Amino acid sequence: MSADLPQYEYVKLADRIAAEIASGKLPAGAALPGERAMTEIYSVSIGTVRRAVRELRERGLVATLPAKGTFVVGQPDA
Repeated sequence: MSADLPQYEYVKLADRIAAEIASGKLPAGAALPGERAMTEIYSVSIGTVRRAVRELRERGLVATLPAKGTFVVGQPDA
């Protein structure tokens, strides 16, 4: 996608978290912060956080275990 085109906020957030996974800041097995904490950390709405996490699951980067949390399970493609 061209850098000059606007993107949805949830895609920007998913890309940011994917970059943190790629850099090792969030290694495999690491838990993502809870949804409410992520709204504070990234200054976005709860809906944006939920859509970003869904996007990360679709990319194969995280898995969510109900009542346990969301965990890093993969690395972004180069």
